[in-house]
Amino acid sequence: MKKNILNSLFILGVIIFVSACKPKKEIVVAPPKAETKVDNTKAEALTLLNSKQLKFNTLSLKAKATLDIDGNSNDVTMNFRMKDKETIWVSITALGGLAEVARALITPDSIKIQNKLKSEYLKKPFSYIYNFTNKQVNFNTLQSVLTGNAMGEFLANDSNIAQENGVWVVSGSKANLDYKLLFNTLFKVSETNLNDAKNGQALKVAYDDYQKLNEFLFPGALKINTLSGAKKINIDLQYVKIDGNVPVDFPFTVPKRYTLVDK
Repeated sequence: MKKNILNSLFILGVIIFVSACKPKKEIVVAPPKAETKVDNTKAEALTLLNSKQLKFNTLSLKAKATLDIDGNSNDVTMNFRMKDKETIWVSITALGGLAEVARALITPDSIKIQNKLKSEYLKKPFSYIYNFTNKQVNFNTLQSVLTGNAMGEFLANDSNIAQENGVWVVSGSKANLDYKLLFNTLFKVSETNLNDAKNGQALKVAYDDYQKLNEFLFPGALKINTLSGAKKINIDLQYVKIDGNVPVDFPFTVPKRYTLVDK
């Protein structure tokens, strides 16, 4: 797997991923019609949608993934560990999980990536991501993408909130970034669209197979499509293990033989 595949995956904030493995937990099927009224006021709609946001302290996740970077496809296993609003740790393995090829540690302040195939190490401030994506993308945006939450900054009074076919749609613009969030009848995000036409950048994330995680819902499957200039990344992901509020650690030791790269 080429180095640029690993770097692009994390730097674009689009990490990760369909395989033959199926989630063990029972999928919650969205009803054909909303279980509660959809003629709410804007304030009521925001309160309702915010109440369905996943709340957690820690997460431990395992996913099977197919990554297609500009036509170069790879099957990998992803292990995630998260602490809400603080840390995202990722380990990428190949050969059925036998060989770790990359590890990343992401915080609101920094991005650190080990490329174990090249014995290289990247260390950058989180702002480095703005070389590749809109400045509205932050750590919480990335965390929301991976957990099926609506991006909190868009569930706000300055967004347009309307009903389409009995479900909610949230849309608007912030600093050259156009956004549109589609919800299902479970009041969870079914699709997130971000578009920065000025800089030729776009992100689309589709969610499916929601299942119970404590008193909330978590997506079992994601499809991520990104465009940044001429580069395209398509990711099919399926979580095969989802645990919430369990003990986690974030091991990240860089061997002395690794070369620090600046790209």
